[in-house]
Amino acid sequence: MPILIVHAKDEPLASYEPRVAEDAHELSPQAGDGDGVEVRAGGAVGCGPRCRWPRLGEVERDKLDGELLDSQLNDLLWWKARPPWGRGIRLTVRRDQAMRAEDVRRVLVIGSGTMGLQIALQAAMHGYHVVLHDTEPAALDAARRRLRGYGEAPLAAGLIDADRLERALASIECPADPVAAAADVDLVNESVPEDPVLKGRVLGQFNELCPQRAVFTTNTSTLLPSMFAAATGRPDRFAALHFHTPVWSSNVVDVMPHPGTSAQTIELLLAFAPRIGQIPIRLRKESFGYVFNALYTAINREALTLAANGIASVEDVDRAWIGIMKMPIGPFGMLDRVGLDTVWQITDYWARQTGDPQTRTNAGFIRSYVDRGRLGVKSGGGFYQYPNPAYEAPEFLASGAGT
Repeated sequence: MPILIVHAKDEPLASYEPRVAEDAHELSPQAGDGDGVEVRAGGAVGCGPRCRWPRLGEVERDKLDGELLDSQLNDLLWWKARPPWGRGIRLTVRRDQAMRAEDVRRVLVIGSGTMGLQIALQAAMHGYHVVLHDTEPAALDAARRRLRGYGEAPLAAGLIDADRLERALASIECPADPVAAAADVDLVNESVPEDPVLKGRVLGQFNELCPQRAVFTTNTSTLLPSMFAAATGRPDRFAALHFHTPVWSSNVVDVMPHPGTSAQTIELLLAFAPRIGQIPIRLRKESFGYVFNALYTAINREALTLAANGIASVEDVDRAWIGIMKMPIGPFGMLDRVGLDTVWQITDYWARQTGDPQTRTNAGFIRSYVDRGRLGVKSGGGFYQYPNPAYEAPEFLASGAGT
């Protein structure tokens, strides 16, 4: 995709005349209106990163007070700046088919559930302009309040200070309009429920709205990106970028391509992860559950099976884990943090896909909590009551058999 690079020139504009740029012809000889031109700032005096336009024909003239003298894509274009600048700005074209990590400035997160909110906040805390979008207006209405609530955790842990948190929250916008949400984004993270048809439909919609340069990612926990890569409309610029909760402290992210993911996309994601405080884990091929989740899912299945079949109580399963592993939380406490609605959606999906009776029983067990509004930490109650869940009490291990 051709990219217009903006440079400032100290000499007066009058000393220049528009001319054909040899480097532009060499780098982009076939450039035309359909190539999707992007304008980027490269040291333009008085301009900076505000000078970023999605298309040459859609220059937002209110960003700079001036007029274009020449609009031919393969020419040197000059911005006739009015006083007090008195300087010209050169626009040249270079051929650069792949985004790079340093090109990413604006991140779109689709889905304002637990993971979407945490990912949005994490990117904002690291200086990115974040757009958070959800198809449910009620979810967006609650997003601001929930974002601030999530921000209290890294603040209390000393990962950020109050000023940085306020700047991060101010840099997150929550438009309900998908067109507005998609405008000028560089990287998209999809965090909608675990349904490949839904994920493909959502990403396909945004393929029509987002700039062609944008790289698409999915935060799916249990699916493979190849299940809906074609539906995204840009399979070469699509891969799984899978986060763990809480994102700021469990800061490991899986980068999992599908067979059609380009090498440039993989390298971009591996380089982008540390820029938002994440440790990238590179998967060399698709595998259900990534790395940690493959282990974690097996533990959860067995924990749910023990409770759903009446073999042991929720509390005693967690006591066994905490007492032996010397961890502060057990499997059911961790599921409360994930959100039982999410856990049910995943378990129910695989129950329907596989027809496995035990998975169906486990899904029904979780559904009994969801139907009562007990969604975990976010609703104030799940397997445990929050705040101050029973497993945090010093006497939890010694309190006897669970009910």
